Amino acid sequence: MSADGLIVVDKPGGMTSHDVVARIRRLARTRRVGHGGTLDPMATGVLVIGVGRATRLLTYVIGAEKSYTATIRLGQSTVTDDAEGEVTDRAPAGGLTDEAIRAVLAGLTGEIDQVPSAVSAIKIDGQRAYKRVRDGETVTLAARRVTVSRLAALAVRRGAPDVVDVDVDVTCSSGTYIRAIARDAGRALGVGGHLTALRRTAVGGFGLAEAATLTELEQRAPDVVGLPLAAAADRFFPRRDASADETRTLSHGGPLDPVGVHGPYAVFDPAGGLVAIVSERDGRARAEIVLAPA
Repeated sequence: MSADGLIVVDKPGGMTSHDVVARIRRLARTRRVGHGGTLDPMATGVLVIGVGRATRLLTYVIGAEKSYTATIRLGQSTVTDDAEGEVTDRAPAGGLTDEAIRAVLAGLTGEIDQVPSAVSAIKIDGQRAYKRVRDGETVTLAARRVTVSRLAALAVRRGAPDVVDVDVDVTCSSGTYIRAIARDAGRALGVGGHLTALRRTAVGGFGLAEAATLTELEQRAPDVVGLPLAAAADRFFPRRDASADETRTLSHGGPLDPVGVHGPYAVFDPAGGLVAIVSERDGRARAEIVLAPA
């Protein structure tokens, strides 16, 4: 059976994130596998997978900043805001200037209130939005505050007369829909828009350079974990080293004295083993999750 830890997978197109989890369960020979943030079937790139006790770190991975490269097609709207859905509207986009496109992208940068795509996994009265849309309902989701820290046009391509393809580089907070950026850019330019390609290049500090393909993981199975639990936590969180006494206190759920670190951090025992993820409040450092083996 595989060790506890994280795997950075380069997800292929055409698979759901759940399909990847199912494949890793088989390869790692354990049921205890989860992912740190869904990628649409059409999308490729970084999908962080947790195995064993490392599944408990995924909450933090899900909340991390993400980076993408994507292609926005201006001149066509689709029901899903991406290439998987049928085209609902067309408007000639050939006359758009590069300056107008860049100005609209600049307006979608920073802290914005974004309405998620109607075809998304968000639940409305217990049922996922995409299911309601497929059943013919009109779905309106509430806007949510997200941060787009980078939205840069890498290339503006004019291959066909009525559409313009814009390759973009995006860095954004968790919960941002790149499909919604494509939709909103097209709407602001008056021609409609949708996403034709999406590749996630990073989640937190985990990037494509260290991502393994499913084929590579098949060849390594069951030894599929790329970052063992302690190494994964050391990469993702600020580090605190605890004494033997502090380790004992923390592993039994007791608090430690604070050291003034903002946000959650990882605490390691004298041997370098991961004890807990801790946060400081009200003058104490308390475990959010204890990971030391009982």
